[in-house]
Amino acid sequence: MNYLLVDDDGSFIAILERVLKRRGNRVVCASDGAEAASQCSISSFDRVILDLKLEQESGLSILQNLKQLQPEMDILILTGYSSISTAVEAIKLGAINYLCKPASADEIVAAFDNIEANAEVPMQDSPPSVNRLEWEHIQRVLNENQGNISATARSLGMHRRTLQRKLQKRPVKT
Repeated sequence: MNYLLVDDDGSFIAILERVLKRRGNRVVCASDGAEAASQCSISSFDRVILDLKLEQESGLSILQNLKQLQPEMDILILTGYSSISTAVEAIKLGAINYLCKPASADEIVAAFDNIEANAEVPMQDSPPSVNRLEWEHIQRVLNENQGNISATARSLGMHRRTLQRKLQKRPVKT
């Protein structure tokens, strides 16, 4: 398999690259969308592992660009900032799966192979917390405003700095 890893976390990429190469795969790394697009113009890839939140870019916009360059490749979104709205949007844009960090190399490879829906996935017994619902709502409104923090703050009736502080925190557990 030919893999393209797109993430701005150098240590994570180095570890994942090493594990995938040991399994006999060809691996190329990129730290941003421009570098990923450049690599796609040079080589073809079977699979892409794409971080949702890069330093200056959204993985969703990179996903669209990569799918235009090579429509046949499978793209997996990997993120530490998961939300239902971004998961749905990623799938709509062509991602085959969406995983939350931390994820092992085995889980990542299995996510590429497990693209069929599974009706046996257990449902949560308890509803999500109020903090988790707030996080999901903020992510949905941020997505509706194409990542514009000022517009999102206005939509939410919230001060911009307050919104920025909330976005810097890790997502709340369910």
